[in-house]
Amino acid sequence: MASDGKDIGLAARRAALDLLRAVLMDRRMLAHLPAPQGLAPEDAARAQRLVLTVLRHLGRLDALLRPHLARRPTLAVQNLLRLGTAELLVDGSEPHGVVASCVEIAKRSPRTSRASGMVNAILRKVDAEDRGPWAALPPQPLPVWLRKPLHKAYGVDAVAAIEAAHERPAPLDLTPKPGVTVEGGDRLPTGSFRFQQAQVTAIPGYDAGEWWVQDAAAALPARLLGDIAGARVLDLCAAPGGKTMQLAAAGADVTALDLSEPRLARVAQNLDRTGLRATLVAADVLDYTAEPFDAILLDAPCSATGTIRRHPDLPFVKSAAEVESLTRLQMRMIDHALGLLKPGGQLVYCTCSLLPNEGENQVKAALKRHADLSILPIDPTAYGGEPHWASPEGGLRLRPDFWADRGGIDGFYMALLKRG
Repeated sequence: MASDGKDIGLAARRAALDLLRAVLMDRRMLAHLPAPQGLAPEDAARAQRLVLTVLRHLGRLDALLRPHLARRPTLAVQNLLRLGTAELLVDGSEPHGVVASCVEIAKRSPRTSRASGMVNAILRKVDAEDRGPWAALPPQPLPVWLRKPLHKAYGVDAVAAIEAAHERPAPLDLTPKPGVTVEGGDRLPTGSFRFQQAQVTAIPGYDAGEWWVQDAAAALPARLLGDIAGARVLDLCAAPGGKTMQLAAAGADVTALDLSEPRLARVAQNLDRTGLRATLVAADVLDYTAEPFDAILLDAPCSATGTIRRHPDLPFVKSAAEVESLTRLQMRMIDHALGLLKPGGQLVYCTCSLLPNEGENQVKAALKRHADLSILPIDPTAYGGEPHWASPEGGLRLRPDFWADRGGIDGFYMALLKRG
């Protein structure tokens, strides 16, 4: 249990600063970092929330702080100023407590102790003078390696809207079993239920396994396969299992494959909670062989750039070089998956990427490689979507700035392909 008094705030803030350093200096994803040690659950959650807030607004924070600095500070001092400014101007935290805690943290570390007076002066000035200028600053820009291809694909205005969407935390979406209504949630046109804020385990139906957490965009690919009751369906790269559960709930005989045994264990836990069944296989997609399946869902490894509103650390960790290697892997996975598909069978290819090279272009290239492959054009309105979600080659292209009035949606691409 956390102690009383000022140390609660200090512990969470110090943990947040450690996480920030790991992302910005060591280029490590938050999801891959060990949980902070020695913190009560509420302090650990606060540390996570603080670091996500800083990363969502880092460009704006630096732009606001720059006039207050005679020269660029060390990363430790800069992160402390970013953290305090985010608490003051984004969270609206009580100024005295924020400033006092940040100064105390500065004093306690040899990396920042000499800057404690500057931290105090700048944060007080931010609180007194910078609320108006803050509101006028543009959102956190995407890195050049991502911004350039998105400008080409969608245009300058669309990218600005995407960047604005990334500043807003994503809501919680749930996928229900067929016929289930999730109390307290807003039913989206696509069938998901949305909560702006909620404790997952407190939502009605959790213990009964009536639903699972899954962004509304991620819930669409499985639906493209239509009536699959009794069909043998292969779910490739299945973890954490949202699509596996959708396929199983639709009555399919599902084989769920993933390279990671620990991630498959999470799929097993989710299946157990929901009372659904699937055959779990730990294997490399490219090495897997089996009797041909009636349908296959390939949610291929990708840059995950469609999920930045959930993972604002991603732009600081990923690179263009990594995307290039992923596109080559996606191509090989599509080719291998087609070899596991019956003639006349359907393959859904999808990625949670904003980049056409991982979506539209990947599908167009596959159609050129395989003479017996065709695309079945998707009408987004048939699934509760908007007409402009349709992409020219016949797939669906979703972006974070879509459904802005509802809280947005993850960036996603999906296409329905038929062999023979």
